[in-house]
Formats: sequence, C-alpha cells, structure tokens
Amino acid sequence: MPPLSWRKRIVVALALYAGLAAAHGRDLLEVWELALQRDPIYSASGYARTADQERVPQARSRLLPYVTANAGADLDNTRRARDLSDSRSDRRAAWSLALVQPIVDLPAWNTLQQADFQASQADIAYRIAYQDLLLRTAQAYFDVLASQDSLRALLSERTAIETQLRAAQQSFELGATTITDAHEAQARLDLILASEVNLRNDLQLAEDALARIIAERPGPLAELAHDATLPAPEPERLDDWTGQASHAGLSVTNADLQTRIVQKELDIARGERAPTVDFVARTGSASDYGVDGYRAGPRSLDTTVGVQLSIPIYTGGEISSRIREQTSRLQHSRALLENARRESVQAAQRYFKGVVAGRSQVAALQAAERSSQLALEANRTGYEIGVRINIDVLNAEQQLYVTQRALARARYDTLMSGLRLKAAAGILQEADLVAINGLLTAPGSSPAAR
Repeated sequence: MPPLSWRKRIVVALALYAGLAAAHGRDLLEVWELALQRDPIYSASGYARTADQERVPQARSRLLPYVTANAGADLDNTRRARDLSDSRSDRRAAWSLALVQPIVDLPAWNTLQQADFQASQADIAYRIAYQDLLLRTAQAYFDVLASQDSLRALLSERTAIETQLRAAQQSFELGATTITDAHEAQARLDLILASEVNLRNDLQLAEDALARIIAERPGPLAELAHDATLPAPEPERLDDWTGQASHAGLSVTNADLQTRIVQKELDIARGERAPTVDFVARTGSASDYGVDGYRAGPRSLDTTVGVQLSIPIYTGGEISSRIREQTSRLQHSRALLENARRESVQAAQRYFKGVVAGRSQVAALQAAERSSQLALEANRTGYEIGVRINIDVLNAEQQLYVTQRALARARYDTLMSGLRLKAAAGILQEADLVAINGLLTAPGSSPAAR
C-alpha cells in the first residue's frame, strides 16, 4: 500500500480528531470560549464601550487651545447708476489666524469630570454584559442537559411500560389476568408517546437557544456527574452576601455612576452663570487695500494678544430652567440608586436561599429516587407472584421517572442559583464556570444516561 501524502495525512488526522471530539463532547468551558468569540450581544457591548471611551478626549479638548484660520476674497465692481458706464473693478483678499486658550471655564471642567464617570459607566456596562454572557451560556447549556435528561427518563419509562404491556398481554392470553391490565398499560404508553413529542421539541428549542449564542449546533455535551457534590455558597452567611451586593453589585455601581453623571450635569448648568476667561491671540490682514487695480497698495498685518472675559448677564431664563431640570433629575437618579440597592439585596437573598434550598432538595430527591427504585422493584416482584396489580407497577414506574426528572432539574437550578448569587454580588468570573466544569463527565458516562 503506497504511503499517504502529507495532505492526506492532515485530512485523516482532522477526521480522527473530529470523531474523538464528537465522542467526547464539548464541555462548558469549550462552549464558553465559543460564546466569547461569537455572541453578538457581547460583541456589541464591546463596541459601545470603545465608543463611550471617546467622551473623555472630546471633553478634554474643550480645555485645550484651539486654532482657527479664516481667509476670504471678493470682487468689487463699480458703475455709474445712470448708464452703467465707467466700470471699475477691485479685488480684495484678507486672512486671519486666531488662537484661543481657555483659562477659566467651569462648565468645561465639569464636562471633563462627567466624561470620566461616563467612561467608568461604560466599563461597568461591559462587565455587566460579561456576567450576562456567563449566565446566558450556563443557562442555555444546562437547559440542553435538562431536556436531554427529561427525554432520557421518559424513554426509559416508555421502555418499561412497553415491557409491562407485553407482560400484560401474555398474561391475558394465558388467562391469568383480564384485558384490563393491557388496556391500562396501553393508555399509559399512549400518554408517554405524546409527552415524548413535546420533550423532543423542548430539546430542539434548547439547542437552538445555545446555538444562537455560539453560532453553531452544540452537538454532544459533557454531562453533570450523577454523584457530583453541588457547591455550597462561600461564605455561608446571608449577611455577607447582601452586604456585598448592596455595595459592590454591578447594577448598584452603575446606578451610582449615573447619579454622579447627573450631579455633574447639574454642576455644568450652574457653571453657565460663571464668567469665562480665555487667552486670545489673533493675527492677519485686515487692510482694505486691493490686490491689484487702482486701489492696490501695501496691506497691514494686524496682531493682537490679550485676555478675554465673558460674563453671562441674562439668557432668557434658560440657565435657571436647566438648573431646576437637573435638580429633579438628580433626585430621580438617587431614587433609582436606592431601588438598585434594594433589588441587589433581594436578588442576593433569593439566590442564596435558592442554593441552600436547592442542595436540600437535591438530597431529598436523591433519597426519593432510591426509595422509588426499591418500590418499583417490590411492585414488579409482587406483580409476578400475584400480590400486586398492573396499575401498581405502572404507578411505581411513573413515580421513579418523575423523580429522576425533578432531580435533574433541581441540580441545574441549584448550580444556576449559585452563579446568579455571585452575579448579584458583582463577583461572577470565568473561574466559577471552571469549577462547575470540573463536575462534568463525558456524554453517556453518567449512570443516569444509561
């Protein structure tokens, strides 16, 4: 067999890698890396942040010197009014160059400070978008896993009911039972088939939501290990989390910066009443002599240097109106800041309790799953020896698989509550996804997947 060329070797290697990746499945960190690169909402926030950063140099420019140049030329044609005769033309040209350096300009200084706050607010908005992407990615990932777990449990229930249906039909044919057992199993199977359609649609929608973030179909995903221990909040004191959320939550920081921006807007409005002082230097040709013709002659070069004081005396009430407007807007911003603090505290309380209650719920559902499994086995044994009826087995099977679906959903909800708790406190980072990713296993390796 002839040796493969280097191009064929690359193709074969890529094919083998793609096969291994498909078998292994993407984990949460791999999906997160794709989300960072491809999510349009997060990309848009980055462009908005870059644009808002330009407010600082724009505001600073009002405190720096600026130079203007003017030049003009005109043609003057003179005729007698009676017969339009004796025409004379004169061409004139003039130019000027002016330099202005603001010395005292309170509105400009306040505008620069306001721009600094706006740039900081853009940074906070970018961090909020980062946290939001973390949460959206994790939620979409877990929604896919939850849909897969629900469908997997339903398919297991369907298989069990089909087995029970065959057993009931055989018992009826042998005359051991009535046709009622077969009808009961068939009715339960029909309901399962109807639910299967809905769950497959839910799985498709969950994959679509994740694909919207990473711009491709997710494929097989690493699953949460069945025996994974869900992390508790650290620290395990609610007061620590609410205190952190009320002071360092990103929504609180954003509202605080907005209050500072409005405060500076009020300072700008008040500064309009203050005088401004500028250093002014001008030079140019201000002579009325023409460039040719009968009025041609030497032109003078005029240069002036001085300080210019401008004092606003009356502006029709505009400044006073703006001050009243910004005063009201400042009170509005302060009220929103207080509301943001309360919402952050409430979110921290809700998600802290969600983690604590979720871990307890998971432990209870795990115990319920074991009990339901034992109950199912007992009912099957009782049905075989004739002390239990068919509906008992069907109910036991339904109870087991309903418990498994509830357990899977509770585990994902608990993990998401932990992430949202850190987001409310303003400390959610990629490291938190790394910690959760350590709880995942390859697709199909979890006992619940078999």
